[in-house]
Amino acid sequence: MRAAVLREHGEPLDVTEVEAPSPDPGGVVVEVGACGICRSDWHGWQGEWGWLGLETSPGQILGHEPAGHVVEVGPEVERVREGDHVAIPFTLGDGTCEECRTGHGNTCDNTQALGFVESAPGAFAELVHVPHADHNIVHLPESVTSTDMAGLGCRFMTAFHGLAHRAPVAAGDWVAVHGCGGVGLSAVHIADALGANVVAVDLDDDKLARAADLGATETLNAAETERVPREIKGLTDGGCNVSIDALGIEETCRNSILGLGKRGTHVQIGLTSAAEGGDLSIPSDLMVMQEIEFVGSLGLPPTRYDEIFRMVATDKIDPGAVVGETVGLADVSDKLAAMTDFETAGIPVVDSF
Repeated sequence: MRAAVLREHGEPLDVTEVEAPSPDPGGVVVEVGACGICRSDWHGWQGEWGWLGLETSPGQILGHEPAGHVVEVGPEVERVREGDHVAIPFTLGDGTCEECRTGHGNTCDNTQALGFVESAPGAFAELVHVPHADHNIVHLPESVTSTDMAGLGCRFMTAFHGLAHRAPVAAGDWVAVHGCGGVGLSAVHIADALGANVVAVDLDDDKLARAADLGATETLNAAETERVPREIKGLTDGGCNVSIDALGIEETCRNSILGLGKRGTHVQIGLTSAAEGGDLSIPSDLMVMQEIEFVGSLGLPPTRYDEIFRMVATDKIDPGAVVGETVGLADVSDKLAAMTDFETAGIPVVDSF
């Protein structure tokens, strides 16, 4: 099969023929119809995240936002069949640990990060293997396409989990989204669908225009604003109820926290790069005095995807609306390089292998 293989960090991926996977007894093989190109892939391409145990090695196939059709099924699989149209979470659980058994498969004790570790080759390829398929496979509704669902395995569902579960948003709440890349735009769209008023913050007017199209009530160009938190508090009559750092740098994290009102909730979705090395400085005393909560959001338990699909079925949300462009497998390296300077818009998706 054809796959885009990492040979050296920061260098173009090698699009080449590699051995096709076969399913283990509890796994399945999925023919990839589409796979999102995520900023997390950029981190893996750069060789970052060693502090998380996720530093990629030469020979790794990246790609962790796939959707497609099952083409081969292991003998112990019970709930997945050949031909099923499916999405694959990037946090592959084993289905047996306490986290998985209590509905928190996204934080499985024995998780494998799809596309980042040798044991879980990714989906910038014609075929991808999914272990523990009865736990990890998510069946897609008939009405959706693989391209529309390609961002579902990471960015869209992480934003959904952050807003709907980690910091539940109520109708009429003010929600600020700092960073309007793929996950940030997903958060704007989801917050709007949940009935919130959204302030979208970015440095790029084109991304802010897209945020407005996806439901942002207000947009704020941080490059043209002297003090982002003060501006947000002015727009929201005292501060947001919920605020998201969708980028993972100190400036956006602090601005997110400082733009909250009393008893607000900050949701950290963006992971850091080598410059931060996994650590961000936060205004902890202010958080104590204003009883501000700080929560993280990682993926979505497979058992809760139906919440998204019910909203898709009633036209409340549309994951495909966040897709920015579709490209071929040979174009993945160019899109990763463009992410170095935040030059991609929405979610780029590979749909030609």
